[in-house]
Amino acid sequence: MDIAKYIDHTNLKPYATSEDIKRLCDEAIQYGFYAVCVNPYRVKLAREYLKEKKADVKVASVIGFPLGATPTEVKVFEAKKALEDGADELDMVINIGALKDRDYDYVRRDIEEVVKVAHEKGARVKVIIETCYLTEEEKVRACELAKEAGADFVKTSTGFGTGGATVDDVKLMRRVVGESMGVKASGGIRTYEQALAMIRAGANRIGTSSGVEIVGGAGNAD
Repeated sequence: MDIAKYIDHTNLKPYATSEDIKRLCDEAIQYGFYAVCVNPYRVKLAREYLKEKKADVKVASVIGFPLGATPTEVKVFEAKKALEDGADELDMVINIGALKDRDYDYVRRDIEEVVKVAHEKGARVKVIIETCYLTEEEKVRACELAKEAGADFVKTSTGFGTGGATVDDVKLMRRVVGESMGVKASGGIRTYEQALAMIRAGANRIGTSSGVEIVGGAGNAD
């Protein structure tokens, strides 16, 4: 298994500098990661730097991050700007409060509007449901709504909540969405063994800031 191809190499730190982002891109090129994932402000830099290097690395960015509590119109504007700046994929946070209110129509529309602008540009959308704040019933419903809204992936976590990805959550999400959608495990994945466990549970993308360490661990695995 080429585990590097599962990895979105991530730096979403608020204090990341332009040099940090260039280093992220250089590591993605060196190790063959699928994508880099950066804050919206850094999309243009990452896209231009990767283009200059003639690198086959995708650029992902985050929408409504990390709380998901901005209005739909703001998420749509943010999505359009990220796409304009060169993003290939958008990882958007659902409106967690609306989900807990059982305002499912709002949650579905919130996702649909971002999916619509992304798909018009040939980009994919991953829906972050932030599992650490949800009951099992809410996790199931969030995945169902993302699927109904036409999203491409469901994703466990922002990495900024009270918990990250778990094998059980990945299994649940895969069971709910079936094989028609991707599942991205993100948050707290720092070793090859953890990443492999997520993939075996059903994840086909790993979001991590520890990609280099994970790939290094693959070389030491039995």
